[in-house]
Amino acid sequence: MLHTVLMVVHVICAVLIIGLVLIQRGKGADAGAGFGAGASGTVFGARGAGTALSRATAVLAATFMITSLSLAYTGKVAVQGQGSVLDQLSTTAPASDAAPVPAAPAAPAAPAVPVAPAN
Repeated sequence: MLHTVLMVVHVICAVLIIGLVLIQRGKGADAGAGFGAGASGTVFGARGAGTALSRATAVLAATFMITSLSLAYTGKVAVQGQGSVLDQLSTTAPASDAAPVPAAPAAPAAPAVPVAPAN
């Protein structure tokens, strides 16, 4: 149950971080302000959008990191009694390590009775 809740929160954080990063303007976007592109960035105020989006991205990144660590811990606790992956692999490996060699194709059989040339 806890693993499922953490996974849902983790996926939601990932999607929201992607969306917030795509919404934000890059550092080089100020160069276009001299050519008339500066007016489009004033929807949230002079610096309000950058600060609010940056803060929201930082909060979501921290939440993403916490859920990542929590998922790793709950995954380790769930399989603690089962041993490592290599231990599980060695118990399920086949008895022989060599792959079976395919049989060679049979040579065509020689005719039992010699055939006389036709005239």
